[in-house]
Amino acid sequence: MEQVAVMTPAQWREGVAAHEARVAPHVEPHLGRRKEHRKHPVEDFLFVYYSYSPGKLRRWHPGAGVALLVDERGRTPITDDRFTRRITTAEGDADVLDVDEFVDARDRTIAFVRSLLTATLDRAPNLGCFGMHEWAMVYKLAPGEQRHEQLPLRLSQAATDDVVEAADIRCTHFDAYRFFTPDAVELNRERPTRERQVEFEQPACLHAGMDVYKWAHKLAPLVPGDLVLDAFELAKEIRTLDMEASPYDVRGLGYGVVPVETPRGRAEYVRRQREFAERSQDLRRSLLDVLDRAAPAP
Repeated sequence: MEQVAVMTPAQWREGVAAHEARVAPHVEPHLGRRKEHRKHPVEDFLFVYYSYSPGKLRRWHPGAGVALLVDERGRTPITDDRFTRRITTAEGDADVLDVDEFVDARDRTIAFVRSLLTATLDRAPNLGCFGMHEWAMVYKLAPGEQRHEQLPLRLSQAATDDVVEAADIRCTHFDAYRFFTPDAVELNRERPTRERQVEFEQPACLHAGMDVYKWAHKLAPLVPGDLVLDAFELAKEIRTLDMEASPYDVRGLGYGVVPVETPRGRAEYVRRQREFAERSQDLRRSLLDVLDRAAPAP
């Protein structure tokens, strides 16, 4: 019999309840807005951009190496039937994630995520970008062309363009860079591409920090639900800074302003950016630990 930790129905119900209670404050407002066809450019971003549904985020799963004893109905919370096996333990029948089958099915994703996380862990943070990626996304746009049309700009369009032109733009994240306006593309010091993502990724990049959530949920249920939610909550905090430091005025939504066009704003941005970099590195280590236990690197 394989070596697994066995969890009783009472224990896994407790895990499910705790997870759902923690998820609710994030999911329920989003679902309410969606029902009323209202948008929120900060809180809705993670659900829309990463295409991981509220229902999936709500699902608790224990990760690899944990067998869940079936309840009186013969059920457990492991919902991905493609990778679930029923085994017999000393305590009775249980469901467990078939790690070998999961790893075989996701081998290319696992290899890419491992290489990306490892490369990012080995790099020093670059703290000099000051969130200019969001400014470059509105550079020289005509009225009504902004991505978040429901939000006003904090400065005039001309003043916003002046900030971009005076900045040393050094965005290294392809999924931010690809939204630059055509005029802003040439102002960026770097030329990130999808193919060179592993080469460019660095731990202080806000988008790279949010993307840790993407890598966590893409590898669920191998990655425990609690770790997926840890990454989601950090991504939500990072998105808040992303928009507070943007050219958009989010004060009407209850947020503050980080005026990165000023020395004071840049100092605040770097302080929060450094904290997020450290926390995202901790999550990368946790994800790599999961991968190393499930699929040791060759």
